[in-house]
Amino acid sequence: MTQRNLTRRFLLSTAAMLAGASLVPQGALAAEPLKVAGVYTVPVEQQWVSRIHKAAEAAQSRGDIEYTFTENVSNTDYARVLREYAEAGNQLIVGEVFGAEAEAREVAADYPDVAFLMGSSFKQDEALPNFAVFDNYIQDAAYLSGIIAGAMTESGNIGMVGGFPIPEVNRLMHAFMAGAAEMNPDIKFQVSFIGSWFDPPKAKETAFAMVEQGADVLYAERFGVSDAAQEKGVLAIGNVIDTQAEYPETVVASALWHFEPTLDAAIAAVKAGDFKADDYGRYSFMSEGGSSLAPLGTFEGKVPQEAMDMVKEREKAIRDGSFTVEINDEEPKSN
Repeated sequence: MTQRNLTRRFLLSTAAMLAGASLVPQGALAAEPLKVAGVYTVPVEQQWVSRIHKAAEAAQSRGDIEYTFTENVSNTDYARVLREYAEAGNQLIVGEVFGAEAEAREVAADYPDVAFLMGSSFKQDEALPNFAVFDNYIQDAAYLSGIIAGAMTESGNIGMVGGFPIPEVNRLMHAFMAGAAEMNPDIKFQVSFIGSWFDPPKAKETAFAMVEQGADVLYAERFGVSDAAQEKGVLAIGNVIDTQAEYPETVVASALWHFEPTLDAAIAAVKAGDFKADDYGRYSFMSEGGSSLAPLGTFEGKVPQEAMDMVKEREKAIRDGSFTVEINDEEPKSN
């Protein structure tokens, strides 16, 4: 074959390649699923983390992200797992760093091209532009569930079992208590923390003790509390997820957290190239679609109408901005 023919063949093949390339839509590479990793210190069925996991799976099913995760990561091992995911080319890493805050931020500083979206009790730092924070600000829904609890208690005694007295738990308890007080300002609250995010047996035993002390409604911030309520024949109010189907004669209402608005906003920011140090907590507000009151299910029609009228009125006011539920991050106490 002559040099001329070789040159002609090369030019034709190059032209064909360029023609083929021109058929690729502009922005096609940008449309590739974002690589997202989740790093969790508890099982993904734990109520708080399950909301993150559920939102990530929904985004993956839409084709927006490619999602992988690791659960049951100890606080002492958290930084190592973050580094592994960063090294693996993940563009967004989501998780909760309540017990590994400093270590997680050190990792983020070492990987400035990776976006970190972390549940945290602290705020964002402009000096660490790739590290954003969030928390479940579902005080709006917790307040509404408190109104229902206040109407359903006959003893005027409500037991509240939490994991740790940190802001993201404290604010929900305070909102719940404020809602209950709307119906009965003289309600007695028993408040206790079990020192764990996932210890259903301990939460159950703590709840048993509260029932012995007169509680006839239990605020189930942790798994195990609704089991105690069911066994003792008292009522429960759920938190973060809806467990009414599992406890049809026990769980009256639940304050739900929807993580989808938070995660979707972060995904959009990473894809647009403008992810920055920010507080994504606002996406958990009811007005942003980040929280809601679960359907009453089997308790439909069993809650006093006065309470349901107040719930409807306050929910409307919360959504239109004319009523604001106080955010109180201080540790709640028994009264």
